[in-house]
Amino acid sequence: QVHLVESGGTLVQAGGSLRLSCVASGDTFSTYAMGWFRQAPGKDREFVAGVSWSGDGTYYSDSVKGSFTISRDNAKNTVYLQMNNLKPEDTAVYYCAASRYGYYSRDPYDYWGQGTQVTVSS
Repeated sequence: QVHLVESGGTLVQAGGSLRLSCVASGDTFSTYAMGWFRQAPGKDREFVAGVSWSGDGTYYSDSVKGSFTISRDNAKNTVYLQMNNLKPEDTAVYYCAASRYGYYSRDPYDYWGQGTQVTVSS
């Protein structure tokens, strides 16, 4: 079992940058692929980005490709989401998730964090 805790969410102006972190505890972190998801008010949760077990593979939704970067540090049991050029439509609760199967949007994710709020003002 894996326990995930996100941090780094805050209020930021449009065009700004933010880095989210997610620290894992429990099972061996490197045995899980990791993903970031988000959910805006009144909308379904959507996949944002995924990273492979070693960190050498990444995958992004079209909406964030080129602006967001996912990475991980297995020595620190942490996955990051660097978000640049933020827009008001990026406002959402951001969740990290762990998967035994893969890092694509279609893969099932086994464990979820509690989320961190990101608000982008115009």
